[in-house]
Amino acid sequence: MTADLPATAAELRYAVFRLARRLRGARAVDSLSDAQLAILGGLRAHGRHTLSRLAERERVTAPTMSAIVGGLVEMGLVVRIPDEDDRRRVHVEITPQGEDVVTETIRRRDELLAAMITDAGLDDSDLAVLREAAALLQRMADA
Repeated sequence: MTADLPATAAELRYAVFRLARRLRGARAVDSLSDAQLAILGGLRAHGRHTLSRLAERERVTAPTMSAIVGGLVEMGLVVRIPDEDDRRRVHVEITPQGEDVVTETIRRRDELLAAMITDAGLDDSDLAVLREAAALLQRMADA
């Protein structure tokens, strides 16, 4: 590791924070919180989960997750499904309407990011660097 690691980490954190903040503003339903969108995205990507597993994935308490899911249920974006073997356990599943919200949010965010790339005047060489950086960021996120 090099001596400039702390400075590189700080620059990266600031750039990623600003970029993520702009992207979070693009969503299909303005009234959805970031936490609600994260849960919908997780359900879309990984399928049905129990409330406790969702809470664990999102690093929140079970009561917090229950409240978040309750709001999503009211909006018709997820459904609660009682476990067949253990009635105390509840599964959460995304609805087709929830799928549509996730799909539209992703489309809007991809469109915004493409526009930001265009507005920055990036060339093919810059795009290649971004692709490499995306792979490295994914590797860091998965570590």
